[in-house]
Amino acid sequence: MTISTVRGMKDILPPESSLWVKLEERIRDHFFSRGYREIRTPILEKSELFVRSIGETTDIVEKEMYTFTDKSGESVTMRPEGTASVVRAFLNGRNQFPDLPVRLFYLGPMFRHERPQKGRLRQFHQAGAEVLGSQSPLVDAEVLVTLWDLFESLGVRDVSLELNSLGCPECRPRYNEALLEFLSLTVDDLCADCRRRYERNPLRALDCKVPTCVEKTEKAPRILDYLCSECREHFERVRAALDSVGVPYAVNPRMVRGLDYYRRTTFEFLSGELGAQNAVAAGGRYDGLAEMLGSKSPVPGVGFAIGMERLILILSAEGWGGEEEKLPLFLALQEKSLVDVAFRLKRELEKQGLRCEIDYEGRSLKSQMRRANRLGAKFVVIFGEDEWGRGVVKVKNMEEG
Repeated sequence: MTISTVRGMKDILPPESSLWVKLEERIRDHFFSRGYREIRTPILEKSELFVRSIGETTDIVEKEMYTFTDKSGESVTMRPEGTASVVRAFLNGRNQFPDLPVRLFYLGPMFRHERPQKGRLRQFHQAGAEVLGSQSPLVDAEVLVTLWDLFESLGVRDVSLELNSLGCPECRPRYNEALLEFLSLTVDDLCADCRRRYERNPLRALDCKVPTCVEKTEKAPRILDYLCSECREHFERVRAALDSVGVPYAVNPRMVRGLDYYRRTTFEFLSGELGAQNAVAAGGRYDGLAEMLGSKSPVPGVGFAIGMERLILILSAEGWGGEEEKLPLFLALQEKSLVDVAFRLKRELEKQGLRCEIDYEGRSLKSQMRRANRLGAKFVVIFGEDEWGRGVVKVKNMEEG
């Protein structure tokens, strides 16, 4: 019996891998054009990083993280998201960033032990961007515009933006009290997780996807009604900036996101191509995250992550293909004795940037021509003893037949 992949993990094979390469190149080019620089952080981090940042009462920390004790006795976790690692790396390398704000982006795998389904795997990939060092609502709007323009450039049509504000440490406690009072009247009807969490972190009830909890919290207090004047002004300026550049959005006061570090602006980009799991990208502002991770001074930040598997599903539905570039040249041998000559020629051609393929197995010329056709070769160079002795070869244009 052969060994299969771990449940929820997927091999990305050709030609699909060509689509991934093409998409990653487009995303990198887009981020570079907007002033972002690439950052690469370790897959394995200290567990404390995510417990502090994401929150002890979140599903991610309680149920989904791949956490284990290494041989030195330290608890480590395979990263379930990218923002905490980026902020940690920024704080560790603070002297490399003399000017603020800093714009950083990343691409790579993340890990969560969730139930595998369409667009949601246990190893999944994200492309994310973070802006560190500015509290301006215009930076929030800029981040949203960057993401909107990326989707537009990729030809993603059926996507919509939803916004909310989660307030700040000044106004959220008052909202939490109102929400807690509301939940106390219906707590017995909530799921076991919401009943356990509602006193410590009532916001999590609004993020619960259990149908009963969604129904019971439908008339919960709106956080937008409890914003302080500064948070209200911040949210209004974000919206005004989006209006000024024609980026459409809808306000969704129920959106709280599944991570505890968010403050003020939160958002999701939704697609009608994805069914129930319809968020293709999401993010928000996290002005207190640096202090959660031990910074002695505040480092405001805002950013987002794109679910790459979900974006691939959308692009495939809209006609993006995973076809690989056609093979420019196939070297076919009439006699196996010419294989060493063809080997040397192949190397010289590849040094000039011309990709080519050769048959090393001594198959018949007819078999080689069939293989060249399967590989999509544009031209076939046919070597024969007599012709090669005279310094000539035959060239067949496969596209002309």
